[in-house]
Amino acid sequence: MKIDILNIQGKQTGRSIDLPEEIFGVEPNNHVIYLAVKQYLAAQRQGTHKVKTRAEVKGASRKLHKQKGTGGARKGNIRNPLYKGGGTIFGPKPHSWAIKLNRKVKDLAKISALSVKAKENSIIIVEDLAIETPKTKQFVGILKNLNINVDGKKTMFITPEYNESVYLSLRNIPTVDGAMLSDINTYDIMNSNYLVFTESAAKIFTEEPVEA
Repeated sequence: MKIDILNIQGKQTGRSIDLPEEIFGVEPNNHVIYLAVKQYLAAQRQGTHKVKTRAEVKGASRKLHKQKGTGGARKGNIRNPLYKGGGTIFGPKPHSWAIKLNRKVKDLAKISALSVKAKENSIIIVEDLAIETPKTKQFVGILKNLNINVDGKKTMFITPEYNESVYLSLRNIPTVDGAMLSDINTYDIMNSNYLVFTESAAKIFTEEPVEA
């Protein structure tokens, strides 16, 4: 698919990039997208939740009273889960929430996500930015020139490598995230309303072997 390259004023530069169909033009597989997003969100969980069992709570281990002859129910020690301050039965323990996905499944998910955005016409390519002094106001102006509403739409701004000036300019905009091309994942793509590639980042798809 061919996409025109825009300048920071939002006007066409007369150049375009032909993005490979095998990445931006496939039939999206919604199920693998779901699996990749599920894996990403699961990996964000720390899994450090913990409660104490009856072996870990404070309290004497002596039997509260003799087994028989009291006229009441039999009782063990004060750490019994039925008593206030006792241990917890079958409570959560620290564990990993990680989900394993095969590399081919993850690659297909990312390709499917990019194809979804391509079908929605949500991919924008802008010429490389030359920001000498980081300014959020200037960056917001560039996005508005690209017809992106920073107040209501989430945007992922993608560069080929880390650009400190760009990062410092966008980090205070709640709806805009910046990432290197090598770091984007299926969740980032699907969680964004717009994907804005710099010209250098977009050219990587045409210059290198096709690999998500």
